[in-house]
Amino acid sequence: MTLTGVGSACAEVYPSQPVKFVVGFSPGSTIDTVARIIGEGLTQRMGTTFVIDNKTGANGAIAARTVAQAKPDGYTLLVSNSSSITVNPLLYSDLQYHPLKNFEPISTVVSVPFVLAINPENKRTAAISSLKDLVDAAAKQPGRVTYGSAGNGNLMHLAGAQLATMSKTEMVHVPYRGAAPMEAALLAGDIDYGFDTLSGVPLMKSGKLKPLAVSTKERWRDLPDVPSVAEQGYPDFDISFWVGTFAPAGTPKDVVDRLNKEIAAVANDPKFQKKLMLQGNILTQSPAGFIEKIRTELDQNEQLIQRANIKIDK
Repeated sequence: MTLTGVGSACAEVYPSQPVKFVVGFSPGSTIDTVARIIGEGLTQRMGTTFVIDNKTGANGAIAARTVAQAKPDGYTLLVSNSSSITVNPLLYSDLQYHPLKNFEPISTVVSVPFVLAINPENKRTAAISSLKDLVDAAAKQPGRVTYGSAGNGNLMHLAGAQLATMSKTEMVHVPYRGAAPMEAALLAGDIDYGFDTLSGVPLMKSGKLKPLAVSTKERWRDLPDVPSVAEQGYPDFDISFWVGTFAPAGTPKDVVDRLNKEIAAVANDPKFQKKLMLQGNILTQSPAGFIEKIRTELDQNEQLIQRANIKIDK
């Protein structure tokens, strides 16, 4: 079927000006890094510049709201993680965006595990060498062991809350404005542990951070000696996040489909694939497949939030 009207006209010249990637997390975070890799590849493939606009805060909600309210012409896009899309709507009552009503999902890019890490130089955690040691410390000191996250409602938050629930311990959550600030706090000794992103792997390999567990049931290929949480007594623990791209609702289908095709091409280009593999497992899919994934995860995360009794402002 031939498209006519504004959508077709837009597709015929798209892109004819720079495209903005709005990112809800800080420079250096996994989401920001993936956005820059994909943006570089799209710039080369599509003949226009893809620029990064970091709008941090509220677990990515500020960036998501910005794109939800943008003109649906393909020139303002969101690069976000699953927390902003499949957790925020379950915790915040005044988001001003709905994950499926206000966006056209384009594609996921990578799927990423977390790595539970401590600072071996922190005197509070210096004697901890395993997940069991950490849980035992929390059991002996209810409300004293702290964990950081990239923000209230971020999947780092849910992972820590899930561990506390499963281990029947009381741990204190400390939110930050992104993964990079959380990691900095961990290095400074301000918190006891965190479910870090893969950006922290070099720090773990250098010994500045000590990895205790991987959040997915499978171990991470770059940390083969680090067992999963599931292997260490919590077989149902399995948490990861994805980074994906979105356009405002109403963006012409041909523009969304073009972006989907080009993102998949970048992700499969060896030049960019190698960089993306450092951030996680490459995961691209059709817009329809992405929509179904969001629906499934909204259901799964609602159950997780209920089990962990997480409440923000509802």
